[in-house]
Amino acid sequence: MIRHIVFFTAINNDNIESIRKGLQMLTGIPHAQHLEISLNRKSDPNSKEIDVVVYGEFADDAALAAYKAHETYAESIRRVKPLRELRFAVDYDQAQAFTAPDGQA
Repeated sequence: MIRHIVFFTAINNDNIESIRKGLQMLTGIPHAQHLEISLNRKSDPNSKEIDVVVYGEFADDAALAAYKAHETYAESIRRVKPLRELRFAVDYDQAQAFTAPDGQA
């Protein structure tokens, strides 16, 4: 399984809700096994820069590529890109991730 995580910062705070709404369009794309769009709670006192988070799970690289090739993905980018300052994306294979034993995280 491929995990896809993207962090967004807004150019200004007035854009945060519009960014979230623009990204919510992504939930209509059928290739994700799981997809969440959420505002950052900003509860970590050392890191409050990120405003919106996208978290997705995909069966494999082909599913992630199909998601990114979908016309709704392009429309979401068209709406969000002018409103965001930064975008950080991470894709990793969950099977290759180190996982702490239960209760030891």
